[in-house]
Amino acid sequence: MSRDDIVDPLRSFVQTFGASQLFLARLITYTPRALLRPSLILEQIFATGSMSLIIIMISGLFVGMVLGLQGYDSLSRFGAEDSLGAVAALSLFRELGPVVTALLFAGRAGTALASEIGLMRATDQISALEMMAIDPIRRVAVPRFIGGAISMPLLAAVFSTIGIFGAWLVGVRLMGVDEGAFWGSIRQQVDLYDDVLSGVAKTVVFGVVASFLAVFEGYNSIPTAEGVSRATTRTVVITAIAVLVLDFVLTAWFLDKDTLG
Repeated sequence: MSRDDIVDPLRSFVQTFGASQLFLARLITYTPRALLRPSLILEQIFATGSMSLIIIMISGLFVGMVLGLQGYDSLSRFGAEDSLGAVAALSLFRELGPVVTALLFAGRAGTALASEIGLMRATDQISALEMMAIDPIRRVAVPRFIGGAISMPLLAAVFSTIGIFGAWLVGVRLMGVDEGAFWGSIRQQVDLYDDVLSGVAKTVVFGVVASFLAVFEGYNSIPTAEGVSRATTRTVVITAIAVLVLDFVLTAWFLDKDTLG
């Protein structure tokens, strides 16, 4: 292996990372002014959020039903079936809700954002905006970035809510768990700050990261059909890896705070 085989990929990584940070800085700088045009943001919330509701709701229902089955099977061995509601709710609020929603968001909304902006690059629409002295980042990228970042926590909330319903459907209606014990365990064991708000914080971080990566990859894609397809693929792969890594970091941080507290 020659020296260039090591140096060139490293140089390319450093250049891409630096460009991404400059791009993120511009997005953050333009965000306050973009909030003054809520119509553009609402349009993107509909495109990324409302159009993803079906897959989120179906996935949340069946994830919750699987939690109900697996939880009942495991808890019944210890005679703790009445804790099924708390187990399902904690799993959804703290981990499965934020993580699975982020992965589904990347696969549905993230690819749509990357391909849409990539096609605008390939068809010279972004170049046309630049020729008209319109900043394409401010007009194209920022509303999509904000819309995706807002949609992600809302979708995660829907996912977790439907997931708990799925767990109730299996546990109470199918397996015969006492309904009062199911909901009572959730009320007693699920803490608003340690469990619910920590999951909300994860969804906010995942939403910002997923939206940023989708917008960045689409905006910087090679203006060809192959370039757009590669950008779309990179969006899903990089977002999935980033979400899983950040999930570990955030979980360790929250647990460390709880331990110290």
